[in-house]
Amino acid sequence: MKNFPNAFVIILYFILFAWILTFIIPKGNYQRELNTETNRTTVIANSYEQMDAPHLSVFQVLLAIPKGIADRADLIVLILILGGCFYLIEKTGALNQGLNQLITVLKGKELLALIIICILFLFGGFAIAIQEEIIAMTPVLLLFGRTLGYNPSAMIYSSFGSAVVGSAFSPFNPFGVIIAQKEAEIELLSGSEFRLIVFLIASIVWIIYIVKYVSKNRADKSVANIEAEKLSIRSKSILTLLAITFGIVTYGLIQLSWGFNEMSACFFALALVSGSIAGFSFNKTTEVYIDGFKEMIFACIIIGLANCISLVLKEGLIVDSIIHALFAPLKNVPSNISAVLMMISHSILHFPIPSYSGQAILTMPILTPLSDLIGLSRQVTVLAYQYGAIMMDAVIPTNGALMAIIALGGIKYNQWISFIIKPTLLMLCIAAVAILVAVQIGYN
Repeated sequence: MKNFPNAFVIILYFILFAWILTFIIPKGNYQRELNTETNRTTVIANSYEQMDAPHLSVFQVLLAIPKGIADRADLIVLILILGGCFYLIEKTGALNQGLNQLITVLKGKELLALIIICILFLFGGFAIAIQEEIIAMTPVLLLFGRTLGYNPSAMIYSSFGSAVVGSAFSPFNPFGVIIAQKEAEIELLSGSEFRLIVFLIASIVWIIYIVKYVSKNRADKSVANIEAEKLSIRSKSILTLLAITFGIVTYGLIQLSWGFNEMSACFFALALVSGSIAGFSFNKTTEVYIDGFKEMIFACIIIGLANCISLVLKEGLIVDSIIHALFAPLKNVPSNISAVLMMISHSILHFPIPSYSGQAILTMPILTPLSDLIGLSRQVTVLAYQYGAIMMDAVIPTNGALMAIIALGGIKYNQWISFIIKPTLLMLCIAAVAILVAVQIGYN
């Protein structure tokens, strides 16, 4: 379909659709209370009630666009700084030299290279739920893929897709399973052994699917910029600093509770030091850095616009109504069926709530007493959430990172969906089987 809308237009359509839903779905909300110890607002179970409120005006919907972009300011800053940093390092020649060395080493071993990429991003999702950070890496990954004979879909599938699978099945995802376990009032990181087994199974199946895909969809190798050139001392220094920076950032995320701003500071410093090592003047370094910002502007706007969809639903007072409609009927079915339906409900709910950490905070206080009522363990309730919600990050157009990455890869959303829907359903089937097994073995 040659005239399928681009990412910008698709998100505008979804903002319009979200506004229409605010006229169709009854308004309502759950009561909330502030926990003074954690300074976190929690939802009170069984407190949902419908309410009368005026509909959003056209101007309020338009106002949601700049508000949605502003709400993602810290992430947009990270993407600009990280993207500019990678762009500057590429202009120093260090990335090209590094890629040349990799290609020389992996010549005739292209499949091994792709499997290594999958494993790296699987563990990136597994450990720190890497996702938005991949946006700035995408141009480099696409270049690497072209030199190995892999099309953009294969590279995004093996990087971003693998990161989503790693995040969805991880026992340690700090923004998913840990938050959900805390909200469900169960011991943090408990039940990790079972989750780890399912993660390994899902990862193996995911990699096998990728291998089968690329064996049928190879692209012509690019020979541009590929020369038998050894790494210079400057390039080795820059790439070493890049590796060290990633190590520092990973440590900060895991041990120091860092956020996007701390990451941005690290990569900003890396860019300036890399320009100096490359022999650029300070003026040239900043000019190249600014050019890198320009390359990432479209991705940043897509991130902000995607946030507008959930903002319209929230200000239209229908998010709680959607939650109530999806989960209230579960108490009327057997616990094993209820667990699988809970996962499906989380998948649907992730469309209007693209933040899966936010989804955990919204739903766990509601689902925890419900699971106790129907005899479903809280661990299984958390499983249903993490599998159903996080896996949908590979599909939903409200996920700004996804829309930005496929836009950079020149892939239209309909093309991506036709490509990703089968493996996503396969992962959800594995998740459903895992949930049924968990119910049978009394996983708690």
